[in-house]
Amino acid sequence: MYNHQLHQQVNSILNQYKLDIAGTDNAFYIRLMTSADTIQDLYQEIYGNHPAAAPVFEQLFLNIIKAYSKRPAAFKNKDEAKAATDNWFLSNQITGMSLYVDRFCGTLTNLGNKLAYFENLGVNFLHLMPLFESPPTASDGGYAVSDFRKIDERFGSLADLKRLRRKMDTKQMYLMTDIVLNHTSNLHEWALKAKNGDPKYQDYFYMYDDRAIPDQYDQSMPEIFPESSPGNFTYIPECNKWVMTVFHHYQWDLNYTNPAVFLEMLDIVLFYANLGVDILRIDAPAFIWKQLGTNCQNLPQAHALLRLIKQCVLVASPGMALLGEAIVAPAEIMKYFGNGRFTAKECDFAYNATQMALQWDMLATGDTRVMLAAQNQLQQKPYGASWITYTRCHDDIGLGYDDEMIRRAGYDPYRHRRFLQDYYTGNFVSSPSAGALFSANPQTGDARISGSLASLCGLEKAIQRNDTGAINTAIQKILLMQAHSFFLGGIPMIFYGDEAGYTNDYSYLTDEAKSYDNRWMHRPVIDWQKNDLINTPGTVENIIFSGTQKLISIRKKLPAVADHNNLNWFKPYNIHVAGYARTYENKTFYGVFNFSNEVCYLAWAAFGLNEGITTQLTDHWTGIEYDIANSDGYLIIEPFGFHLMEVL
Repeated sequence: MYNHQLHQQVNSILNQYKLDIAGTDNAFYIRLMTSADTIQDLYQEIYGNHPAAAPVFEQLFLNIIKAYSKRPAAFKNKDEAKAATDNWFLSNQITGMSLYVDRFCGTLTNLGNKLAYFENLGVNFLHLMPLFESPPTASDGGYAVSDFRKIDERFGSLADLKRLRRKMDTKQMYLMTDIVLNHTSNLHEWALKAKNGDPKYQDYFYMYDDRAIPDQYDQSMPEIFPESSPGNFTYIPECNKWVMTVFHHYQWDLNYTNPAVFLEMLDIVLFYANLGVDILRIDAPAFIWKQLGTNCQNLPQAHALLRLIKQCVLVASPGMALLGEAIVAPAEIMKYFGNGRFTAKECDFAYNATQMALQWDMLATGDTRVMLAAQNQLQQKPYGASWITYTRCHDDIGLGYDDEMIRRAGYDPYRHRRFLQDYYTGNFVSSPSAGALFSANPQTGDARISGSLASLCGLEKAIQRNDTGAINTAIQKILLMQAHSFFLGGIPMIFYGDEAGYTNDYSYLTDEAKSYDNRWMHRPVIDWQKNDLINTPGTVENIIFSGTQKLISIRKKLPAVADHNNLNWFKPYNIHVAGYARTYENKTFYGVFNFSNEVCYLAWAAFGLNEGITTQLTDHWTGIEYDIANSDGYLIIEPFGFHLMEVL
């Protein structure tokens, strides 16, 4: 419904800026006016009863207009080019890599000189792990931010980031950075002012004079890091108050019930957009709204806040997509894509964390049935939104998929997870893995798994034993895991080092700032002499790099593997084999993956193909062509082998 009063208000704010709303800025003006009602509705839903609601609302529109007016012309042109395509980020042409700049190559300037490395591999999308200023010790890997607008001096400067962005633009590369919406460092300016007794900034956080309210919160809030950071509140002696610290004692949770906090953080979102960020990774969005009597995760107001952010971004910088880093159960993660009138209008991306964990389940058990039990929920993802697919990331591997999925495969959930923990820590008989448990909770038996892709696949132990057969098996597992995630749909995201077979890096144990967190074992410091071995045929590095390179190249040739919501899983004719078909514009792609250490056979009937027909298939991975009419009626799949097939 047309809201004359609101539109008059917006026009009044627009008059403060000299925009050509009938000419070059007309598209922006149309976006602003058509979104104004939705922005108001969402804002009122969250802050309608707050005494400061009205003045903050006016400032909200002023900030959107200001951000657009400051947006560089080059990025406005990219916005238009992206809008001319149908959901640019669904393309099969994009492959990403996630990395820590300092551990990868030192500085942003050095990274600009490494772009040829990514081009050689086929990567055209970089996720740079937290870049903004954080304390040298209590930093949580950069997720305890002390200045949202200043690049940490370890990496360089804001000018260096802008130069890197320009270099990436010349190579048509995409950029993703993080924003930590949930909390700040305790050394952030707002936290320091709150410590000094400033009531304005104390209201930026959840601060209390005594333990009465914190104790009420703790009755229903779980502990995120029970080993290293128990509890959800920390006492601050400087101001004699308790502050909410859900993650670590040095990370203060922001109070989004205060609209001034939302306004500040939205301004930072738009600041990042104007740095040329293509996808903004919103860290821990499940936690951004707190409410007594709940677990303070995945609350409706958190979704409303994300939708409000998305609407504002669509107006000011429509070429920037949003990734919600919500590592939650499948039924919950779907909500981050939006529903109802906001379907595919909340977060553009989510991590397919459940599928990632289920790959590791399949690799340990050789059984695909738990994975298949999850697909009914995972395939509820709406068209127009997409996944980040991956085998590893900077975090641990959680095992939080539903108990019912495990039961449907015939396993006891508690014993099954305990087996996986034992298998990947190498405590199970004959396990080749070299991982470690992270955030183990002895009361519940819950734990997550740390370790690099290579070490969890057995390469570390195989190299230590100088066992050629085990090395070859580990390499095959690495490529199997990457292939499975690359072709599912969504943007494949390689974690740096995995492309060259890096095993666990134990140097973190000698670093006081990292020794308490074993996830640093799979966040290696890159040795560029080792990386030069990618050019030496027959080396482990060369085999893994060239295999990964080939997978990326194959993916870019197959339009069917773009995210068309066209994934159809095979029935489990063979429980060791995961298979699916993806059809687009009369072309069908088949992905078939053997998670067993034995040769497996899969009847062509599983593909929907029958003996006696003239169908021919080509395998893009092996180069073999299959004539179904003259076959034995089945496909033979080597141990940990896979096939990437298309009908000729």
